[in-house]
Amino acid sequence: MIKENQRTFNFLLVLLDVAVIVISLISSWWLRFKTTLFGPIGGHLGVDSYLFFLTFAVIPTYLILYFSFGLYKPHRTYKSIFSEATNIIKVNILAFVILVAVLFIFNQPNFSRIMLFLLSVIATIFGIIERFIVRSFLKKIRLNNRNLKHILIVGDNDLAFEFAHKINDNPYLGFDISGFIGRSDHVGAEIEGSKIIGSFDDLDDILEKNSYDRVVLAIPLKYYYKINSLVESCERVGIKAEIIPDYIRYFPAQPSVDMIEDMPIINIRYVPLDDSFNRMLKFVSDYVIAIIAIIITSPVMLVTAVAIKLTSPGPIIFKQERIGFKGKPFEMYKFRSMKVQKPSEEKSGWTTRDDPRKTKVGDLIRKTSIDELPQFFNVLKGDMSVVGPRPERPFFVDEFRKNIPKYMVKHQVKPGLTGWAQIHGCRGDTSIKKRIEFDIEYVENWHLGLDLGIMIKTVVKKNPNAY
Repeated sequence: MIKENQRTFNFLLVLLDVAVIVISLISSWWLRFKTTLFGPIGGHLGVDSYLFFLTFAVIPTYLILYFSFGLYKPHRTYKSIFSEATNIIKVNILAFVILVAVLFIFNQPNFSRIMLFLLSVIATIFGIIERFIVRSFLKKIRLNNRNLKHILIVGDNDLAFEFAHKINDNPYLGFDISGFIGRSDHVGAEIEGSKIIGSFDDLDDILEKNSYDRVVLAIPLKYYYKINSLVESCERVGIKAEIIPDYIRYFPAQPSVDMIEDMPIINIRYVPLDDSFNRMLKFVSDYVIAIIAIIITSPVMLVTAVAIKLTSPGPIIFKQERIGFKGKPFEMYKFRSMKVQKPSEEKSGWTTRDDPRKTKVGDLIRKTSIDELPQFFNVLKGDMSVVGPRPERPFFVDEFRKNIPKYMVKHQVKPGLTGWAQIHGCRGDTSIKKRIEFDIEYVENWHLGLDLGIMIKTVVKKNPNAY
């Protein structure tokens, strides 16, 4: 029944996707050949040629790519609309490349490439809107206790409690906990609003008398010898058992599995920016934003440079060695905000609120973060990103890597001008452990939407620890 419902939903979703593709192509055709927004109209192929291409090339290409990128997986397990939107963007970029290649192979020079580009842009926008509406609809009906999947949890330990807590805290996922299976002396007890309805030995009888959509095994390592018999009990009634491993605390936010022959290997640290497509998106966005930012802030930087030169002897730009991507050192640029000191006099510590080393201009530009603007040139050089964990000096890195667990994980991505930790107030002389938690959360959950949100909050939110 579950599989039938999922197949029906996927079929309807495919129909919706086809409708979106058709509307997108019609819209792009109208924009290209019924308006002059993208150049003179001139002579062009008839609409029948484009409909033929739509039927035999565009729709099959898009649907194959949608399946390949997992866009027909159950929406209950899709992490966020941003991850789905990222895949829709990838689909449209690849579809554009493939369709242009098809036209080249079949020697169709009269087919409008501009229209194909418009198709990819419009299909991206409409596709994301469509999936957002579908998600919102599903969440709404699940919050009203409809379209629910009933789960039996096998386990009565902390792992089972934590799983149940996540299910109850996220009702939009559409899961209902029908009960727990646990130790015989715990039968009748209540966990997260659901009762332990039987012992491990009762599982066969309970599965025979009840109908569950999913059976989740959440038992500690010391009871793993029971897993084989528990799985067999599930398979006797045709239910696929699912296992939450007890060592889940070592897993990243989005675990991935590699295969060596038939042996699965779980990657303990998942980094979205290890993916070449994600790296390309990040690189392009960094480069474009850095150029725009430099143009917009150039008057501010010019005034700042003059003010520094007139009020304090020494260079305008302060260069300092920092540790960046993959632990490699680079020179980070800042407007000089302090008096020139001998290397032997420099402190091995963060700037304090009333630091006597700051100049009058330096105090102002640090409070407003204007001193960070030259780092956009670090972005153009490829040393930094606009958003990422803040880089530290080698002295601090050597200290922190010895004392702070997972400290070096932050170096698996490029450092940034601003970051997830900074918008949460972790800047300057604040808890390094808390900062690393935010940095790792960013490293493991990166997407373009997260970068955009961080940039907006950086601009509109004043950081009390900026001094």
